[in-house]
Amino acid sequence: MRPVTSSTASWLAASFAAVMVVSGSLVAAQSAPDSENGRYAMTPIPEGVLRLDTRTGTMSTCSKNGTGWACYAVPDERAAFDAEIGRLQAEVEKLKGQLAAGPTVSGKIDEALPKSDPLKKADPKVAEGDRKIEIPLPSDQDLDRVMSFLEKAWRRLIDMANRVQKDVSGKI
Repeated sequence: MRPVTSSTASWLAASFAAVMVVSGSLVAAQSAPDSENGRYAMTPIPEGVLRLDTRTGTMSTCSKNGTGWACYAVPDERAAFDAEIGRLQAEVEKLKGQLAAGPTVSGKIDEALPKSDPLKKADPKVAEGDRKIEIPLPSDQDLDRVMSFLEKAWRRLIDMANRVQKDVSGKI
């Protein structure tokens, strides 16, 4: 066996220290919980803890029950929203394609139809030769409405006259 010199001893000591540092960090990394590696982010909530898995994006609520801690996955509505957004985007693209293909409505015209009001009375017409104004006669419906109004007004007038007569005769 050869004698150990100071340079060999220092080299052995440095090698031993490096091996210990590397092996110590490996042991620490293996035994450390996932929250220390940054996989889970924990947030306290009134029911317990809200846990976010930073690798998958899933969330869980963890609470302490009689047997220990239990974590339950939070329903992921984002997946449903993403699916609906994808469906709507596909539908929009389909409709854009149909519009680009051309008009599929038959009988469509470029000009707007004139607006007409069926309840609007016809304007008085001017006769060509004499320049006289022609006034349209009222319809049977118009006459019925006027007669109904006059009948109701007459009955109310008679009822009012009868009430006044009873009041006056009762006081005298």
